[in-house]
Amino acid sequence: MASKRSAGILLFRRAEAGATEFLLVHPGGPYWAKRDLGAWSIPKGGLEEGEDPRDCALREMGEELGAAPRLSPGELVELGQVRQRAGKVVEAWAAEADFDPEALFSNCFAIEWPPRSGAEQEFPEVDRAEWFDLDQARRKILPAQAPFLDRVLAHLGRPAE
Repeated sequence: MASKRSAGILLFRRAEAGATEFLLVHPGGPYWAKRDLGAWSIPKGGLEEGEDPRDCALREMGEELGAAPRLSPGELVELGQVRQRAGKVVEAWAAEADFDPEALFSNCFAIEWPPRSGAEQEFPEVDRAEWFDLDQARRKILPAQAPFLDRVLAHLGRPAE
């Protein structure tokens, strides 16, 4: 059964001319293969029973990115929670760090594919990671997670655009 809570980390960096860029990931697997706008997410994953949400967020970032930046819990900026359309609550933190999307190496999951075929296939949890400026990030991210972008900007003392 899928977790009703997850935790993740929104990485950001300061680009040229002072703009802020955000690292988003595209979910792997056949259900997401042709979806783009409104389909990207922060690196996140299911919160285990009794697990500290920050620890979960750090673990999941590593599992989804592979060569993730090494961060300590003290480097994380709390972004609060959002509730996604299906009811899942996502708790997030932000960290200023760099990551090379070419270094992506995500964990995999297995599902029956094609449906009712009896054949099981493996897919990466995340098939792409990219840095986006604010306008691009707003179009790409799952709508329920968009407030995290504004919360990072507020942390940086910048108005939401």
